[in-house]
Formats: sequence, C-alpha cells, structure tokens
Amino acid sequence: MSSAPPPPPSPSPPPPANPDTAPRVVRAPPRRPPPRAPGPPPWAERRPAVSVDLDRGRRTARAQVDGVGAASLPARHRLRVEGSRWQRDWKVSEVAARVLALPRADARAVDAVLNCWAGRFARRNFPLLIREITISGSLKHAVHVFRWMKIQENYCARNDIYGMMIRLYARHNQVDQARGLFFEMQEWRCKPDADIYNSLIHAHARAGQWRWAINIMEDMQRAADKILIPPSRTTYNNVINACGAAGNWKKALELCKKMTENGVGPDLVTHNIVLSAFKNGAQYSKAIAYFEIMKGSNIAPDTFTLNIVIHCLVKVGQYGEALELFNSMRENRTICPPDVVTYTSIMHSYSICGQAENCKAVFDMMIAEGVKPNIVSYNALLGAYASHGMHMEALKTFKLLKQNGLRPDIVTYTSLLNAYGRSAQPEKAREVFNEMRKSCKPNKVSYNALIDAYGSAGMLKEAISLLDEMERDSILPDVVSISTLLTACGRCRQPTKISTILAAAKSRGIELNTVAYNSGIGSYLSLGDYEKALELYTSMRVNNVKPDAVTYNVLISGSCKLGKYAESLKFFEDMMNLKIHLTKEVYSSVICSYVKQGKVLEAESTFSCMKNSGCLPDVLTYTAMIEACSDDGSWRRAWDLFKEMEGSGIQPDAIICSALMEALNKGNQPERVLQLMEFMNEKFIPLNQKAYFEIIASCSMLRDWKTASEIIEHLDSSLSSISAGTLNHLLNFLGKCGKTESMMKLFYKMLTSCSTVSLSTYTVLLENLLVVGKWRKYIEVLQWMEDAGVHPTLYMYRSVLPYIWRDNSMDYVILIQEKIILQPLMMP
Repeated sequence: MSSAPPPPPSPSPPPPANPDTAPRVVRAPPRRPPPRAPGPPPWAERRPAVSVDLDRGRRTARAQVDGVGAASLPARHRLRVEGSRWQRDWKVSEVAARVLALPRADARAVDAVLNCWAGRFARRNFPLLIREITISGSLKHAVHVFRWMKIQENYCARNDIYGMMIRLYARHNQVDQARGLFFEMQEWRCKPDADIYNSLIHAHARAGQWRWAINIMEDMQRAADKILIPPSRTTYNNVINACGAAGNWKKALELCKKMTENGVGPDLVTHNIVLSAFKNGAQYSKAIAYFEIMKGSNIAPDTFTLNIVIHCLVKVGQYGEALELFNSMRENRTICPPDVVTYTSIMHSYSICGQAENCKAVFDMMIAEGVKPNIVSYNALLGAYASHGMHMEALKTFKLLKQNGLRPDIVTYTSLLNAYGRSAQPEKAREVFNEMRKSCKPNKVSYNALIDAYGSAGMLKEAISLLDEMERDSILPDVVSISTLLTACGRCRQPTKISTILAAAKSRGIELNTVAYNSGIGSYLSLGDYEKALELYTSMRVNNVKPDAVTYNVLISGSCKLGKYAESLKFFEDMMNLKIHLTKEVYSSVICSYVKQGKVLEAESTFSCMKNSGCLPDVLTYTAMIEACSDDGSWRRAWDLFKEMEGSGIQPDAIICSALMEALNKGNQPERVLQLMEFMNEKFIPLNQKAYFEIIASCSMLRDWKTASEIIEHLDSSLSSISAGTLNHLLNFLGKCGKTESMMKLFYKMLTSCSTVSLSTYTVLLENLLVVGKWRKYIEVLQWMEDAGVHPTLYMYRSVLPYIWRDNSMDYVILIQEKIILQPLMMP
C-alpha cells in the first residue's frame, strides 16, 4: 500500500528588514497623450470672427489666428515679456493687421511693431504670420516681415515659408526674385520639395517664360534620384500651361505625350490646358479634333472645356455645331451649366453672322436664366448692333450697361461710335468720342472708327485732320488708318486726295500692306482712273508686297467696268502665274469679263473649272452666267442654271430674277416670266425696275391686262424708284389693251409720287387717249401740261383738231386754233 505524498515545504520566513534601506516606490506607467485630431493645432487655425461697431453701425468679418501666446513661451522669454511694459501679447492676426496698416515703404515702422510682439519668441508663429501677410497680397509688407524674421535668433528656415514667399512673388510677376529665394533656401539647407518646384514653375508660367519652366522641371527630374521628388501631374500641368499661354502649342502637346509616357496620366485640367494652348495658338481645327479624342476617354468635359470648343467652332465658321453644343449644355444643366462665357461666345457667333436679333435673344435668355452679363457680353451685343448701324438699339444697350453698375471700357465706346458711323451720323460719333475721353484714353481702333465715320459721310477733310489729332495724343497712325482714308477717298469722289494720303503715310514711315494697296487701287478704279490704279499696283509689286485674291478681284472687276476687258484677263493670268488661290469672287469677275466680250464658251469653261475646283458659285456667278445665256439667246440654259442654283440652296435676289426674265422674254417665254414673278412673291424678293419692265413686256405679249392691273395696285410705294421708261411702257400697254381708266389711274399716281413728269410720258398718254376717241380728256391733259410748265408740241394740238371738228364743238375748235397760232410764240 502506497503512502501519501509528503506535504509541501513551508515558506521560508522573509529576511529581516534593514532599517537603513529606503522603501521601494512603485510608479504607475506614464499616460500616453490622446491622439491629435488631423489638421493644424487649434492655435494655428484660421477661425472666422466678427466685430461690431455700435457707434458707427458697422460690422466687419475677418479671419482670426491666435498663434502661440505669451503663456506658452519658455520661462526665460515669458519673464522677459511680463517684466516689460512695451511688450504686447497680440494674436498673429492682430500683428498682421497692424503691419498691413503701415506704409509699405516704412521698414522701420514694421520692425517697431514686430519688436513689440511677445509672440516673436515662438518660432512656430513665423509661418502663421507670413501666411496672413501673403494672403493679403501685399508684397512690400511680406518682404519687410521676412527680412525681420531672418535676423531673429530663434528663426529657423522652413520650406513652407519659402513656398509662400515664392508664390507671392509669382502673383506679382517678379520671377527673378522668386528664383532668388529658391537658391537662397538651399543655402539655408532647406531641400526643395515638389510644392516648391511647382510654385517656381508656376511663377515662370505666369510670366510666359516657358523655357525656364521646362528647365526647372528637368532640374527637378535630375534631382529626383537624390531627394525622391518626381514631377507630379501638377508639375506637368504648370509647364504645359506655360507653353500654352505663350502660344507654343507644339511644345505643350509634346509635354502632354511625355507626361503619359512617364506614367502620369492627364486629367481634366491637363486637357483644358492643351485645348487653351490650341486656342491661343489659333489652331482651332486641332482643338476640335483633340476634343473628339478626349470624348473617347473616361474624362468628362466641364463648362470650361466646352467654352473653349464653342469658341473654336465659332472661329472656324461652324456656327451650327457651336449652337448644338450650346443647346446640349442647356439640356444637361446639372452637369455642364452654361456660364457667362458660353452665352457671350454664342452672342459673338451671331454677331459675326450679322444676326443682331438672335444676338439680342441670347442676351435676354442669359438674363432670364439668372446669368449676370459682364462687360464682354454687353460689348458683343453692341458690336452686333454696330455692324448694322442700329444706333438707337446700341444707345439703349449702352444706357442699360451703365444702369447695371458696369463701367464702359474702350471697346464699349468704340462699338457705340461705330454704330453712329455706320448710320451716317458722324456728329453723334464725335460726341461719343469726346465722352470717351473723360473716362478712358482713345486708342488706334477708336480713331480709325471715327475716321471711317467721317469718310463714310463724305467728310474727308475732317477724316484727314484726325491724323494730326492722333499724333497730338501720342498715338501714331497705323496702316489701318491709311487704308480707311484711302477707301474714304473713293467714296467722296476725290482722287487727288489719294496721292496726299499716300505721301502722308510715306512721311510717317508707314509701310503699306496688302489691304492698304487694295483700298487705294479700288478707289482709283471706282473713280475711273485706270492709269493711277495700274501705277499703284506696279508700286505694290516693286515693294515686294504680295497681292492676294482681293487685289486681283478689284483689278479684274474694276477693269471690266471701265471696258478694259483684255487687261482684266491679263490680271487673271498674272494671278494664275503667282499660284494665288482663286475665290468665287474672282471667278465671277472673270466670267463677267468674258460675258461682256461675248465669249460665252470661255465663260462656260471658267464656270465648269470653278465647280470642279471645289469653289462653290454664288449668286453673282450665276447672275453672270444667266446674262451670258441671255445674250446668246439660250433661255433654256438660263432656266436650268436658275434651277441648279435653287437646288444648291443659294437664295436668289432681284437682280438674277430680272436677268432671267429678260432671257425668257427674248426666248418668247412670257408664261415663265409670270411664273418667276409668283416665285419672287413667295420668297419675298422685291421687284426692281428691270423686273417691272420685263413683267409688263410679258403681259403685253400675253395681253394679260389683269396681271398688269394688279401690278399697278402695288406700285404706290415704289413709283419714285422706277424709271420713266418702265412707266411709259406700262402706260402704253394699258392704253393698247383699252384699259383707259387703269391707264389714267396709274398716271394720277405718277403725278402724286413723282416730282416731275416728262414730255415723253405725256406723249404716250395723249396718243392712247386719241385712239379711244377721248378728246375731251386729251384737252384736259394738255391743260395739265401747261400748268406743270411742260409745253405741248404743235403736233399735239393738230392731232386732236379732227376729233373736235367731228363732234362740231366749235368752242374747243377756236381754243385749239388759238393754241396753234400762239405755239411758235410760246416756244423758247
């Protein structure tokens, strides 16, 4: 049988305590500080604060920063502050306000304020103070404060301080100083980080120094192996923006591709910068193509993107696409709402197209949708009105602009001045010009607009005197001023002044460009001086000024009008030898020259070449071709050309319709003439003199007095503009048809609307009255002639005498015989 286990040994007694040994103290573990909330500490936060001045009834909202106060300073500094009556425990925001209230050039005053601040002994206050000063944008005060900081004993150079100073220099476009701080911070053993590099690149981008920006980015890449700061997307965006702002779109696109190759994908900001680069470089088609590529990516455009695209579409003349994009922005208002830039771009497109009503409609739409117009919007509307000479609407818009608190600028005044100039009111234009002087100084565009206003009104002397006025205002006339004056000489029919203006341009050192030469040549040709025009063209070639399509169009059309058809074709040959692109205006002028010479085959050949070259004919080209067919007697070809023009979407005018009517009448097709008249009424095309004449001729051939009578009913407002030959033809037609009452009715209208009625008109009327035997009305008309100062001929008196004898009206016989006897005495 086994025995039980022995009991455990009793614990040994503790050793006796030593009375000389100190008792052991057990300490609790140290408490860990609670985790700090993300963001700056409370003393560094910018908190909103409001102060109320009850005495003045004012309140002020500001940002308040406490900073490190005197209570948190080390003991040695705290005792020094508390023992001085001159030290103030100000908050950082209070110190910044006191510094900013001082004069910018008074560095001693800044030092005095800062030396009284107790917080200067805490270096943590320095970045806060620089932040408050730089936010205000005062560079001088920031420089003084930064200089004062660097001489303090407790100052320690920091990246954030240098970064804020570099950004402030960039805001003021002082790139050299910003670059100097960049090298200075490295001397103070501050290693530039990505933000510093980006700030410096942004400074050069704002100044347009894109080469410096690229060099800094390359330095950043070279230093990346040492300090691990590879260029970020912001870096690339800043460099691309620098190239784009300078108009170097090729370099911007190259950097964008390099950015993608380095694994930094472009974002929406990058795409917007590239689009802006294309816009600044006038590469509008490339911007549109880039936008199409952008739509294939997963980056959605914003309002800024679409505004650039709309601007580019307007520049390339794709107004329909721009309007569609604008309407899509309005439909997707929650994604890309149109802003004032969007509306202004659409208004500008309508202004270019000459649609002032639609421009005003977009302006009203902008206001109705809660978008406040800016000065550019008002200027776009004023420009649309000015192009049409709508001075009343322009003045109303100008007053509305001032009522809404906007200040008119130089573009506003110039647009209003242009509106008065286009409406032939140079005096009003001068008043606007004088009013403009009170608020802003006129520029060359303003003076040129006033010169054009005087020149259009025939006041050439006043227009020329503006050259001296420009020089008194220290504004040198340019080639646009000379071109405007040369055009005005042609309008005022003063060829001698052209030489004077050319001499004035030469004395002022103004070299004529292609537009100026075109103006001078056109003025000489409009005045019939072919030799002078040829001399100016020769001078143009001698001075190595390259002529363009407008030059040769002026020469060809002007020579054709002067009957120099061979010379006009020679100019066309010169144009072909110089390989200048042929425009539809040039083709039309050449066709007209061939038509005037009776060379129908050459005209047909030129017309075919025009269509084969991709140059679409216009209404002038078709008019010349129809006139050629009319001279050749081919009415069917003329009719087919008209149908072809209508099928091409070209709107006919009264001139081409009247030319076709003439061709149809020559081809004995009066029915088609009346059909064409109905077409003109449907299209609201007004009838001109030639059209009236051809319609009456057709009615004569068809004996259609009803249509002729209907035409007479609509002649009240246009009788004064119809030639006497057309009216005589119409009177004769009504008389031949036996419509004496209609004939007399038309004659009464002529008496009321026309200032004078010629002897030929009375002759037609009297002959038709005798045919129907109305000799009493005949005698009455003779009396009207005498009352109007038109002396009847002896033949008129003798022609009515047999009709009076037939009715045995002896009183009238005696009267007419007396007139016959007195007729030789009454003749001058």
